[in-house]
Amino acid sequence: MKFSVFQSSRRGGREKNEDRMGYCYTREAGLFVLADGMGGHPEGEVAAQLALQTVSALFQRQAKPKLKNVQEFLSSALLAAHHQVMCYAGDKGMLDSPRTTLVASVVQDGRASWIHCGDSRLYLVRGDQLLTRTRDHSYLEGRHAPPPGRYRTNRNVLFTCLGSPTKPIYDLTGPVSLEQGDRLLLCSDGLWGTLDDAEITRQLASLPVSQSVPELVESALRKAGASSDNVTVVALEWETPDAFESTQGVSTDSIGDDMFASTIQADSFENLVDDLDEEAIERSIAEINEAIRRSAARRL
Repeated sequence: MKFSVFQSSRRGGREKNEDRMGYCYTREAGLFVLADGMGGHPEGEVAAQLALQTVSALFQRQAKPKLKNVQEFLSSALLAAHHQVMCYAGDKGMLDSPRTTLVASVVQDGRASWIHCGDSRLYLVRGDQLLTRTRDHSYLEGRHAPPPGRYRTNRNVLFTCLGSPTKPIYDLTGPVSLEQGDRLLLCSDGLWGTLDDAEITRQLASLPVSQSVPELVESALRKAGASSDNVTVVALEWETPDAFESTQGVSTDSIGDDMFASTIQADSFENLVDDLDEEAIERSIAEINEAIRRSAARRL
């Protein structure tokens, strides 16, 4: 694999930055992930960190050097992250659990797949065109109608997230074949809440990600002013010509099958791989697969 990548996270007008992002890769697969800890609930930054650590830990365990089934990995990793957040809240005896959004993408065999829960987004740009982006799990964009009489005030409220007492709703997309120069951008709502899709696409398409990401982040902070949310972005450009002479260029061709690189810091969760409750995760996956089967049967 060859790609260039850049990530940035800036605190806006908030007391603290609860966003987390990072990426990791083996010789044949790459994982890019972003989480936005939700305000209004305790320790959103812990939920976001746990989500990143859980997904990264499972990727490190299963990508040997690539994943057997990318879609199954993404769904199981999201559910595992939710499970870890709930376990953390239970262990701490918290009356209200920490909560976070999550968007994660795997690039493998020249194709990208992604999953998201909440309103952290993924954009796919080819040339100067926006091919697709995720749809937020909010009353504004989602398939759920807002509560009666609350359309104007609650339409941006999320109806799902990781860490909620109810099982998270998520969307899984791909695989999508990548072409040289394609850009994938993962971001928190601090970016898209200030800059519209056209502006994000224009800036992302016009410059290498090492230049477009900092400019997008600065544009969002400047436009929002003192009321700015935290702005967090991780973006990659696929097989960028001449990118590998720079510090942002990554080529995995020469690394061994057993090598793993990551920008996601372990912090106090370094033993997370050993602590994952495999049986609980498998039960959740089985329930979701059964729900998918029933849904497909109804359509026939």
